[in-house]
Amino acid sequence: MKMKTMMTVMWRYHRSIDAHMKSILLLPSLSSSISPSPPPTTSFRALFTLSNPSSGLILPPPPRSLNPCSPLLSLAQTLDLRRTNYSLAFRPLSGFVVSKCVSSVSSAHHVEWNDAVSCSEVGDGNTGGVTEDEPRPSIPVRAYFFSTSVDLRSLVEQNKPNFIPPTSRMTNYVVLRFGNVKSEPNGLGANLSGSDCCYIVVFQYGSIVLFNVRDQEVDGYLKIVQKHASGLLPEMRKDEYEVREKPTLNTWMQGGLDYIMLQYLNIDGIRTIGSVLGQSIALDYYVRQVDGMVGEFTDINRGMEKTGTFTMERKKLFQLVGKANSNLADVILKLGLFERSDIAWKDAKYAQIWEYLRDEFELTQRFASLDFKLKFVEHNIRFLQEILQNRKSDFLEWLIIILIGAEILISVYDIAHKSAMTSL
Repeated sequence: MKMKTMMTVMWRYHRSIDAHMKSILLLPSLSSSISPSPPPTTSFRALFTLSNPSSGLILPPPPRSLNPCSPLLSLAQTLDLRRTNYSLAFRPLSGFVVSKCVSSVSSAHHVEWNDAVSCSEVGDGNTGGVTEDEPRPSIPVRAYFFSTSVDLRSLVEQNKPNFIPPTSRMTNYVVLRFGNVKSEPNGLGANLSGSDCCYIVVFQYGSIVLFNVRDQEVDGYLKIVQKHASGLLPEMRKDEYEVREKPTLNTWMQGGLDYIMLQYLNIDGIRTIGSVLGQSIALDYYVRQVDGMVGEFTDINRGMEKTGTFTMERKKLFQLVGKANSNLADVILKLGLFERSDIAWKDAKYAQIWEYLRDEFELTQRFASLDFKLKFVEHNIRFLQEILQNRKSDFLEWLIIILIGAEILISVYDIAHKSAMTSL
C-alpha cells in the first residue's frame, strides 16, 4: 500500500512538471502577440509558486559577481550560468525531471531569455556614463561704427601695455586686450567665458568690435578710441552678436541664430570674427548713405513727373556725384570687402568661420544691393547732367542770337546815320 502511494505521488509530480513546461514553452509565443513578456526568471518562479504553493520553491537571483549582463560574459557562459541557477532551484525534485526541464528550456528558448534581460535594468546601478560639461556663459560681441577714420598709430602709442602684436600682414586694424586672461587647462587658447578679460578690435575705417565687455563698461572703452577718431558721425551704428565656447563639440564650429559655437576662442578667432563684424556694421552705414541719395533722386523724379522740370543746382548735383563715388571707393578700398583674411588663408578652421559669418551677415548680397543702388544713382545723375547741359546750351544759343540781333541793329543804325549825314 505504501509503495502504491509513493508511485502515485511521483506520478503527480511528473504530471505537474510537464504541465509547467508546456506553459513555459507556450509563454513566449503568446506574450509576443499580446504584450511585451516579463523577464523569464519572474515567469518561471511565478508558475511554480502558483501551481504548488506548498513547494516553497524560490529561484535565487544570479550572483552580483557573475552578472549575466556583463559585457565580459559570452552567450554560452550566460546560458551555463542560468542553467546552473535553475538546476539549484529545482534540486528538491527528481533529478531526471529537473535536468530535462532546464535543458529543454535552455536549448529551445535561449534567444527569448537573453532578449528579455536588459543590461541597463539588471546592472549593478552604476551607469558609468560621461556627464556633459556644464554650458559656459556666452561671450557678448558688440560692433560699433561712429567715425570715418581712426589714427591707429596714436592709439597704439597710448595703449602699449594692452596692444597685441599682429600675426599677419593686415595693417588696417589693431587688437587691444584688457583684464586678466583665464588660462585653458588643455592649452587650446584663451578662455573668455566667465572671465573679466575683454578684447577690442579697432579698424582704421572707423569700426570697433568689443568682445566680452559688460554693458556698463562699453562707454569707457569707446571713449578710449574716440580720442583718436576723426570724422565723427551724428549717429552711431550698433550691432550685437554672440560667441559660445563648448570644448566637447564634435565639430570645430557650429552656427546658430545670432550666435556661433566654437570649441574654443583664441586671438585668431577674435581677429577673424571681428573683421567680418567690422565690415558688416560699416557696410550698413554706407548702405544707408546710398539709400539717402536714392531718396533724393526719387523726390526729384516725382517733382519732374508733376511739373515737367526740376530746380536742382549744378553744385548740388556735383556734390551727389562726389558722395556716390566716395562711398563706393570706401567700401571697396577701406573696408577691403573682397580681400580674404590672412588668417583664413593660413588655417582652414578660421576660413570656415570667415566664410560662415560672411554668409550669415550676407556681405556679398548687401554689396550687390549697394552696387545696384549706386547704378540707379549714377543713371539719375547722368540724366540730370544731360538736362543741365541742355539748359546751358539753350542759354548760350539764345545769348548768341541776342548778340547777333544787337549787332544787326547797330549796323542798321550806323547805315542810317551815315545816309543822313551824306544827305545834308
